[in-house]
Amino acid sequence: MFEDLTQNIQEAFRKLRGHGKLTEEDIDKALKDVRMALLSADVNYKIVRQFEKSVKERALGTEILSALTPAQSVIKIVDEELAELMGGKAAKLNISSHPPTIILMVGLQGSGKTTSAGKLALAMKNKGKRPALVAADIYRPAAIKQLQVVGEQVGVPVFTEDIKDAVQIAKDSLAFANSHARDVLIIDTAGRLQIDEKLMQELKDIKATVKPHEILLVVDSMIGQEAVNVAETFHKALTVDGVVLTKLDGDARGGAALSIKAATGCPIKFVGMGEKIEPLEVFHPDRMASRILGMGDVLSLIEKAQSAIDAKTAEKMVKKIKSDEFTLADFLDQLRQVKKLGSLNDLLGMIPGMGGLRKKLAGVDFDLDGKEVKHMEAIILSMTPQERKDTSIIDAKRRKRIAAGSGTKIADVNRLLKQFDEMRKMMRKMQNSQFKSQTSSKKSKGKKGKSKKGRSVTAPKIPGLGGLLGGLGGKFPFMK
Repeated sequence: MFEDLTQNIQEAFRKLRGHGKLTEEDIDKALKDVRMALLSADVNYKIVRQFEKSVKERALGTEILSALTPAQSVIKIVDEELAELMGGKAAKLNISSHPPTIILMVGLQGSGKTTSAGKLALAMKNKGKRPALVAADIYRPAAIKQLQVVGEQVGVPVFTEDIKDAVQIAKDSLAFANSHARDVLIIDTAGRLQIDEKLMQELKDIKATVKPHEILLVVDSMIGQEAVNVAETFHKALTVDGVVLTKLDGDARGGAALSIKAATGCPIKFVGMGEKIEPLEVFHPDRMASRILGMGDVLSLIEKAQSAIDAKTAEKMVKKIKSDEFTLADFLDQLRQVKKLGSLNDLLGMIPGMGGLRKKLAGVDFDLDGKEVKHMEAIILSMTPQERKDTSIIDAKRRKRIAAGSGTKIADVNRLLKQFDEMRKMMRKMQNSQFKSQTSSKKSKGKKGKSKKGRSVTAPKIPGLGGLLGGLGGKFPFMK
């Protein structure tokens, strides 16, 4: 979503680099480019002007730090102001001390309320809660059935009643939650194609009856600036506690994410990506600001990896790599864990300095759970346990059998085996390099055992990701 905005802002800052000292004119020129970038991203004009004013006041003040170049200082200020524009810090859900916590999902039809309700239930379930979903949309055809399907996918019960009274359904769901020991109740309400009095009155009646602890407005980020108007109307009628921004992985310009908090005061609490039933992601304004500026989001990447990759399995992998016992069977286990991370493009967006690589991926439909990975998985599964353990025994006859069994070509099998051999060589080199580095580090310590001055910053070690990218070198040679 923010790709064009990121490129335009980076171009504005590129003009500042190399200046030993920044004049007011230099700052004005850069901010003009930033202003145009934000306006083209569909951010509200008044919000943009206020943002520009805040950045300029700080840039011309005492904000220039001795440890940074003038350009870096201005980028730091823009980063902080962007984060503040979107809310500053991640906003938390209001959790009741007396269960069940009641969450009311509201929004227009087509915004993704039902799917978001299921994703939120999955997120709560992953945190150790016992959520239940409530089907209170009695108007849209198949709305109840859709919620039941979503509930089955996430393993959460769905409360339904064969009556045409949404308020009564919401009220009766409280008894269901108590009798089934459910500590979170997520109520999926009806939407309309446009805001009308009947919709708002029904939502007001549900609110008055069940007294929700949290009202979440689900907004489709693809509708751009109109998302702000929708948020303002719902907030005025219901006093919304937070916003769930859906389809953030779409090709919209991003103005909704940058405008909603400043325009309405409602924080964005969660964001949804795609139609797959995955947990809603907590919205971190500071991390999003860093991603917009092309500085990556390593913290979210680490959290994503930690949630998807089993620590014990990763530890076993490390031991096998160290002892040079890493096999295709291990690579298959690694592949299955890493593909839970989702889109490769999204992952690259979280890694600082990977913008160029993302551009090379532009137009390539690749997902870590896509065809390429499935083909690799099929090839490995078509091998015998002995073949996975020792690839050297795989001769021409075996390769032909493996290709036929996996529905791929012999060339695909050859490529996978070659890439796996190259990956093992790379792992050995990394292991030897790490050993030399540790030996060198011990020698460089002073008499009192303290290391020499200076510190190095290394990328986080995420088990599996490096090996997978290496294994995909044949598909994308620039990843080697």
